Amino acid sequence: MPPIASPHRIASRRRTGAAVLALLLLAACDGSPGSGAGNAAPAAPPPPQVTVATIRHQAAAVTTVLPGRTTAFQVAEVRPQVGGVLRERLFNEGEAVTAGQPLFRIDPAPYQAALETAQAAQARAEASAQSAELTVNRYRPLVRARAVSQQDLDLSEAALRQAQADVASAQAAVDTAQINLGYTVVNSPIAGRTGRSSITVGALVTASQAGPLVTVTQLDPIYVDMTQPSAALLRQRRDVAEGVLRRDSADRTTAVLILEDGTEYPQRGVIQFSEVIVDPGTGSVTLRAVFPNPDGLLMPGMFVRARVEEGTIDQALLVPQQAVTRTPRGEPMAYVVNAEDVVEQRVLKTSRAIGTNWLVTEGLAPGDRVVTEGVQRIRPGAKVAASEAPARPGQVASAD
Repeated sequence: MPPIASPHRIASRRRTGAAVLALLLLAACDGSPGSGAGNAAPAAPPPPQVTVATIRHQAAAVTTVLPGRTTAFQVAEVRPQVGGVLRERLFNEGEAVTAGQPLFRIDPAPYQAALETAQAAQARAEASAQSAELTVNRYRPLVRARAVSQQDLDLSEAALRQAQADVASAQAAVDTAQINLGYTVVNSPIAGRTGRSSITVGALVTASQAGPLVTVTQLDPIYVDMTQPSAALLRQRRDVAEGVLRRDSADRTTAVLILEDGTEYPQRGVIQFSEVIVDPGTGSVTLRAVFPNPDGLLMPGMFVRARVEEGTIDQALLVPQQAVTRTPRGEPMAYVVNAEDVVEQRVLKTSRAIGTNWLVTEGLAPGDRVVTEGVQRIRPGAKVAASEAPARPGQVASAD
């Protein structure tokens, strides 16, 4: 006969059975084999989130960046016009001078003496002319009285004309002497800044010397010579003629200068003209702009870049550059979300970059929603959840 279990052992067995039953119920709820919950299909993932930008017609300023170099507005190499010993330098090297300001003084003594000699010769010629005129005036009544022959009167009148010519020649000699005396003071022909002086006081200078005494450079305003491909110039003129590109003033095209350190020059310049000859070596045309330079920040020979305003496109379609990728064939393309929130792939034709956007000429229409963020998570034909990107600063859309 088996032993009878105690009440305490029976209660323990009951608690163990209850725990096993609870574990079996939990396994059935977790979808274990044989349970009904394990055969249900998993829930579909939500559509990927993308950010889109709606394309609108808008006015876009078209600019182009051209390389260039600064050139002095005027350069004057100051040379003496008379020879002599340099007695004085009347300026400090590197300072600003005005037009007509004395720069050097040449010994004037020889030219002063030459002026006085010419003046004496003029006085002598004038006295001879006065004597000849008195003789003619005396002979004329005597000829009528037949006291003097006509031949004597003719000779006296010829002598008078010769004396008058001598007076004119003497006057020209005086003028020449005065001019040469004035040339002993060497003046600046233009306003600008002086460079290094190649002549010291006491040196002998000549009117025909090759080297200048000093060079004066005018820096305000200053020229910037830029090069532009001839093909780009032709395209620009064609766009203006066809009305694609609008200019407010055909005669004044402005430019912004970008210095060598990447900063913008605060003063705006104006394009003066473009060359009529294409460089056969580079196929480019030279454009010249003039910029104010009151502080002398720009110096001749600096390498700069100029952002030239070509005009304005009134009905431009601009697409952010991050929204445009490339096909395996290298064509620009973008993803567009249609009205059913389904992704479509569009192959584009772009004309140029304007700021951080591409100017699109084919492939998009106003109202298209272009994907700007989340391109890596989508594919053509996929359904997406699109949210509009915030408007970019400075973007102004026009009515379609």
